[in-house]
Amino acid sequence: QVQLVESGGGSVQAGGSLRLSCEASGYTTNSNSVAWFRQAPGKEREGVAAIYTHGSGTWYADSVKGRFTISLDNAKNTLYLQMNSLKPEDTAMYYCAAGWSKLRVGFDLPAEDFGYWGQGTQVTVSS
Repeated sequence: QVQLVESGGGSVQAGGSLRLSCEASGYTTNSNSVAWFRQAPGKEREGVAAIYTHGSGTWYADSVKGRFTISLDNAKNTLYLQMNSLKPEDTAMYYCAAGWSKLRVGFDLPAEDFGYWGQGTQVTVSS
């Protein structure tokens, strides 16, 4: 069974930085990729960034490319999302997820590929 617990959310001013963490267990045998999604009030959930659990390969939403960096420390069983140059439009609940997905550049990241989800951590960016 996969368990995911996010932390690191908070409130920050525009231009600031935050690092989200997701402590994960059971994902190495139950998934090939882990990801961050976000959902703002009144909006659909969207993929932010993803990474394969073994080997290289990442995926980023166009809206965060150059500002966010996803990384995975398998020794610590922890997924990270470093968020720099934050904008008010980045305000959302951020979720960690694990599943089986092909990270195809230029395509959306299908939420239905990810069967395991954390409880979320809130990120609020003020202008």
